[in-house]
Amino acid sequence: MKRSFTAVIKHDEGWWIGWMEEVPGVNSQGRTKKELLANLHSALREALEMNMTP
Repeated sequence: MKRSFTAVIKHDEGWWIGWMEEVPGVNSQGRTKKELLANLHSALREALEMNMTP
């Protein structure tokens, strides 16, 4: 099953910051937009895995 999530992304004072609208606590930052997206993907994957563990 493929799910979609909404990433909010902003550039602020040299950093890219972002978070997932639908999953509280999934947020990250990066020096580049590419780095931020990789970090968000990793944080989202970890959060979803933790929520599936009994």
